Amino acid sequence: MKFLDLTKVYIRSGGGGSGCVSFRREKFIEYGGPDGGDGGNGGSVYAEAVESLNTLIDFRYQQHFFAKSGQSGMGNQRTGASGDDIVLRVPVGTEILDEDQETLIADLTEVGERVLLAKGGNGGWGNLRFKTSTNQAPSRANPGQEGVERTIWLRLKLIADAGLLGLPNAGKSTFLAATSNARPKIADYPFTTLYPNLGVVGVDNVEFVVADIPGLIEGASEGRGLGDLFLGHVERCAVLLHLVDGTSGDPIGDYQTIINELEAYGGVLAEKPRVTVLNKIDTMDAEERAFLKEELEAAVGSPVMLMSGASGEGVTDVLRAMRGQIDETRLREKVKDEEPAPWQP
Repeated sequence: MKFLDLTKVYIRSGGGGSGCVSFRREKFIEYGGPDGGDGGNGGSVYAEAVESLNTLIDFRYQQHFFAKSGQSGMGNQRTGASGDDIVLRVPVGTEILDEDQETLIADLTEVGERVLLAKGGNGGWGNLRFKTSTNQAPSRANPGQEGVERTIWLRLKLIADAGLLGLPNAGKSTFLAATSNARPKIADYPFTTLYPNLGVVGVDNVEFVVADIPGLIEGASEGRGLGDLFLGHVERCAVLLHLVDGTSGDPIGDYQTIINELEAYGGVLAEKPRVTVLNKIDTMDAEERAFLKEELEAAVGSPVMLMSGASGEGVTDVLRAMRGQIDETRLREKVKDEEPAPWQP
């Protein structure tokens, strides 16, 4: 699986270099005095959110990150070189957790955000630092401070404006393929989607990001199926699009199954704004559409929209309903394709 959203990482900052005990030895210079330099500082370990990544797959092949220690001080008042820092480059939306997987250290939600994970040790003082009026020739120096070693977890939650929910084969990937340039795998068997997909959809000259996760099944909150593993990726969404398969034979039961799993999962998912859509209406006649819509609205307690991702019927109205639930600050103006200028020699 090329998509990785949870990984364990071992980090260690560098220790500080030891201070130097040295005295000036030069011809014709009597009582040269101490000239031992300080040790260099150890390298620190940082984490930084970058734009070019959308998975933690790089940390599957390297889990250990150890910064270099500082060099020891030297005579002639020379300070040791400091160790280089290490920067863990992670996707935007990465949470950094302590070893218990519960304590949140940092949540990197913006490009360029950086957090210090392990500070390098300070270099020790050389004997030059200890010279006083009453101690003209100190013969002691400090050892460098030890580095920090710790184990952390990186957990990725994709940054998306809207998330797709539904049972397997509810038409989520078809909807994403019909409204964006994303090309998720689409087939007529459950769990075709094995890992989340992101797509940028546009309507009324604005764009927003939609996340498609594997379908939920009954018992997902207890670990059944794949959907529960990826529900965290829709926690950051402003609105959830709940697709109900109109051809399943029991759309009311399908709707209730998803709602029950959201409530069992906990957190804020069950309280997020939802747009409920009866999908695959291209296979129904007008009478069946009206009947199922009325039944589903009675169960939902709010209006239900009709749509067919395959034929495109009702898709624009659904996108506009989603857009209405997303804050204006999260929307991006659609970039118009400029017509190329005529060629000139």
